[in-house]
Amino acid sequence: MEFSVKSGSPEKQRSACIVVGVFEPRRLSPIAEQLDKISDGYISALLRRGELEGKPGQTLLLHHVPNVLSERILLIGCGKERELDERQYKQVIQKTINTLNDTGSMEAVCFLTELHVKGRNNYWKVRQAVETAKETLYSFDQLKTNKSEPRRPLRKMVFNVPTRRELTSGERAIQHGLAIAAGIKAAKDLGNMPPNICNAAYLASQARQLADSYSKNVITRVIGEQQMRELGMNAYLAVGLGSQNESLMSVIEYKGNPSEDARPIVLVGKGLTFDSGGISIKPSEGMDEMKYDMCGAAAVYGVMRMVAELQLPINVIGVLAGCENMPGGRAYRPGDVLTTMSGQAGEVLTPDADGGLGVCGGLTYVEGG
Repeated sequence: MEFSVKSGSPEKQRSACIVVGVFEPRRLSPIAEQLDKISDGYISALLRRGELEGKPGQTLLLHHVPNVLSERILLIGCGKERELDERQYKQVIQKTINTLNDTGSMEAVCFLTELHVKGRNNYWKVRQAVETAKETLYSFDQLKTNKSEPRRPLRKMVFNVPTRRELTSGERAIQHGLAIAAGIKAAKDLGNMPPNICNAAYLASQARQLADSYSKNVITRVIGEQQMRELGMNAYLAVGLGSQNESLMSVIEYKGNPSEDARPIVLVGKGLTFDSGGISIKPSEGMDEMKYDMCGAAAVYGVMRMVAELQLPINVIGVLAGCENMPGGRAYRPGDVLTTMSGQAGEVLTPDADGGLGVCGGLTYVEGG
């Protein structure tokens, strides 16, 4: 979906739809008041008849309002004006996006970014609107045979800012919002990917692609099982012994601060691409959801993508501790004693307590530089 910012009067908009807010009880926002004045009280008359109270999430879609160039006006309830905080603002944006997408409004000019939100400026409101819009329209359908989408989906959103002086910050807010949304989407896509596709090798391939896309600031190292053995990462290796898929630890390094004194932020994500519980196997009910045991690694990957896209002036290291816990003839057992990379020996009470073994290996590896 395409996003942009502009500064203009609502009565001059020729967009397919204009979005304005209504507060409780039946009180028009300043922009809605302008449209009401132009339309000779058309909107306020509807409110007096009880068409909309202004409660959070209520909507009323108007067609061909007198003296208004836009084909439609979407009135969206924003609750009580004094109570419009960050959470409620995001909920209002979410409801707006869903309504526009479901009613065939392919483009819209949104004036909700001019509402007063406690302690927040226009940059924040535009950025959050972009992030919320992308979040609302997210779906994981890459693997579906038959994909369904609205007949006339929302394709363009324009956010209005009060003055032309704020156009630059609005454009920056869109850029930042899209970067953050892309990172969140990347994390969700990894988490939703089925385990027969998303194994440790798949995580490694995504990490390498990230380095290729942002080669100026990002490098990726992939640590295989042979190197893990040489490093003494026996506890990490034990988790994947029952699987036919190789355990791989992907280390993504972003360098945005060239100073030698700049210490990196380190994120280590649990990357169990499927956790059956090993020979302490989990109940079958709900086991399909154990593909989500790698969402820690997915979150780290998403953050690294955001950081690289935003070109932040910091150094960050992200570790995807990829492996798979499966039952098998070589699987580790209750009672086994394993040695971590740091030299600590520990007894296994249940092979289902596996996440910490991979994460501790990643932490020690990064600590050693």
